Amino acid sequence: MTKQHHFIKAFFLAIAILFFFLAFPAAARSAADPKDTAEILNAAESVFQSMAKRDFPALWRGLTADTQRTIVRSVYKAVGKAGMNFSEEEIRADFGKGGGIALDYWGGYLSQFDPKTILEESRWTFGELKKDRAVIILRYQKSDHDALLKMFREGGLWKVGLDETFYTRQ
Repeated sequence: MTKQHHFIKAFFLAIAILFFFLAFPAAARSAADPKDTAEILNAAESVFQSMAKRDFPALWRGLTADTQRTIVRSVYKAVGKAGMNFSEEEIRADFGKGGGIALDYWGGYLSQFDPKTILEESRWTFGELKKDRAVIILRYQKSDHDALLKMFREGGLWKVGLDETFYTRQ
């Protein structure tokens, strides 16, 4: 082969590599910033620890605005059907301070979900990591399937997207 032929092959290889890194930017990173991954993991773990400790105000602060909005709307509809008269803002404030409505809601939630399965019986690995979004892959030890926990940066803090992760839109 001639020198020119090697040059052409090298040129096209370089173009192909450049295209790959432009098309798949996550693959271009050899590793995520350890500070970011630690913040994300701490934020996620904190939410599940708050659930386990029944620290509902801390749990509420760790959830995304979308998840909070979905919960408030759902509870608003439920209390309305039950003949109670609370505004969405009163419900939101109750969740923020861990009041009676929040205790009832999270009590029902935790009767169906044990956060210890996530904290103690699951393996956590990183999936997608972007500037303001991340995915933590959770594999419960007794399952063959992963759960993809969606995390979002809001106001400079990482928040858990329970609604974005586990609920389907109706």
